[in-house]
Amino acid sequence: MTADAVSDASPDAGPDASIFAPVLDALDGIGSFVLLTSRTLTGMIRRPFRFSPLLAAMEFIGVQSIFIVALTGTFSGMVLALQTVNALRKFGADGVVGSVVAVSLTREISPVFAALMVTARAGSAMAAELGNMRVTEQIDAIVTMGVSPVQYLLSPRLVASVVMMPLLCVLYTCVGMAGAWLVAIEGLGIDAGVFIANIEKYMVPRDFWMGEIKAVVFGFLISAVSCNQGFRASGGARGVGLATTRAVVQSSVAILIANYLITSLMTDI
Repeated sequence: MTADAVSDASPDAGPDASIFAPVLDALDGIGSFVLLTSRTLTGMIRRPFRFSPLLAAMEFIGVQSIFIVALTGTFSGMVLALQTVNALRKFGADGVVGSVVAVSLTREISPVFAALMVTARAGSAMAAELGNMRVTEQIDAIVTMGVSPVQYLLSPRLVASVVMMPLLCVLYTCVGMAGAWLVAIEGLGIDAGVFIANIEKYMVPRDFWMGEIKAVVFGFLISAVSCNQGFRASGGARGVGLATTRAVVQSSVAILIANYLITSLMTDI
C-alpha cells in the first residue's frame, strides 16, 4: 500500500521538482555566496591579523600577473593605435589618435582586460587550490586547530585582489600607451607633439578614476567568486575541476555585467 501510494504520488511530484529545482539551486547558490562573502569581509577586521598570508596573496595575484598583464596591454595598445589611425586618417583626424587610445584604455580596456587576465591566471588557481584543500580535508583540519578557515584563507585573498587590481590596471594603461606610441609615432608617422597634446587636451582625471573604481570592483568580484567556488567544492578531482571552471566563467560574466553598470552610472553623473 505504501509503495503504491509513493508510486502514485511520484508522477505529480516529479514535474514540480524538475521545474523549481533550477530556481531553488540558483537561490541557494546566491545565498551561500552572500553569506560566505559576508563572513570573508568580517574576517578582514577581526583579530588576529595575519600579514604573512596577505603578502603571499598579494605576491601571487599581483606580482606574478605582471608579465601577462604587461604583454596583453602592450599588444592591445598597438592594435588599438593601428586600427584608430587607419580609421581616422580617412577623415583627416589621425592626430587625435593619442587621446582616443588613452581614454579607451583608461576607461574601458585596461580594467576589463586586466581583470580577465587575472581571472584566468589567479582566479582559477585560487579556486583550484581551495577546492583541493576542501576535498583533501585540509580545511577541516584547520577548523580542528581552532582557526577560522574563512579568515585565514579567504580574507587575505580578497584584500590582496582589491589592492592589486588597480595597480595592474595602471600598469596595463602604461604599457598600452607605450605600445600605441610605438605604432603611431614610429610606425605610422604621427607627430609626437600632436599625439601628446591631444592626450592632455581631452583626457581628464575622471577617466582615470573610472578605470580605478572598475578595477577595485572587478578585484572584489574575482576573489569573491573564485574563493566561493573553491571553498564549496566537493566530489573529488572532478568537483575541483568543475569548481575552477565555474569560477572563471562566473567571474568573467560578473566583470562584464559590472562594467556596463558602472559605466552607465558614471556616465550619467
